[in-house]
Amino acid sequence: MRGVKAIAHAAWGACIAAVLSGCGERTASGFQGYAEGEYVLVAAPAAGRLEKRWVSRGEEVAAAAPLFVLEQENEKASRREAEERVRNAEAKLANIAAGRRKPELDAIQAQEAQAAAARELSQRQLKQQEALHARGFLSAASLDAARSNYNRDIARVAETEAQIRLARMAIGRDKEIAAAQADVESARAVLAQSDWRLAQRAIGVPAGAPAKTLVHDTFYAEGEWVAAGNPVVSLLPPGNLKLRFFVSETAVGSLKVGQAVRAACDGCSAPIMAKISYISRQAEFTPPVIYSRDQRAKLVFLVEARPEPGDAAKLKPGQPLDVFLN
Repeated sequence: MRGVKAIAHAAWGACIAAVLSGCGERTASGFQGYAEGEYVLVAAPAAGRLEKRWVSRGEEVAAAAPLFVLEQENEKASRREAEERVRNAEAKLANIAAGRRKPELDAIQAQEAQAAAARELSQRQLKQQEALHARGFLSAASLDAARSNYNRDIARVAETEAQIRLARMAIGRDKEIAAAQADVESARAVLAQSDWRLAQRAIGVPAGAPAKTLVHDTFYAEGEWVAAGNPVVSLLPPGNLKLRFFVSETAVGSLKVGQAVRAACDGCSAPIMAKISYISRQAEFTPPVIYSRDQRAKLVFLVEARPEPGDAAKLKPGQPLDVFLN
């Protein structure tokens, strides 16, 4: 969404009344000027088919009201995929952080009991083999084999005891848990991106807009393809209306920013109060609609004034005005 300065199409008409007096010449009727609007062109950052446009030209809409929505099927599918990845990553993290489940721990303990029994058996067999070897009834190779079996069973018991200790505590799994947490954060970031892309398909009135904002124009109908960045709706908030008038070089020196002025227009029941917000530092010729050579030689300065909030709604862009200094 971006605010742009509207082109003053009605500037020529506003100065027609000044043919005899000159746009920049101060007369009994004040300075000649006109109202101008600064339009807010609302666009979507991505391209797509216009699925629904909620507003029409000339309507007044409230802040945060929906304006239009582009097709969202692809973005919705991407969000569902990202949401599923978050659930999977969170489940993996919970499983790692919780350690081994009780059935798994029971199985390891059973393996530890089997290893202990095998160790006891191999220990008795080793003693028997040693006795036979001492009497000369058993070879040294058989004795070595019995001793090797006993050492093997001792190692198995130590292994299963270490597995039980590891299953009962999360210490030693810090890196594994940290990696799982990183996977969760990454999945959540992807989900946030999906949410953002989905939100960009449905555009509403800017949250900071006034209570009532005029829909000045619409540029696309439902079903049409909208290119990325192209405005779909043009808004004109009341605070974006201003007065524009031209003063001669002899009068511009007496003006200052913040100075109060009043404007009158055909059909206005009361003066429109405003304050000067801008005085051009660059001189320009009177608008070219003035064909008089004498008038064409005169230089004028552009001045802008912001009306009071209550008076801004009375103005229409391009409306001719007579501006008076207070």
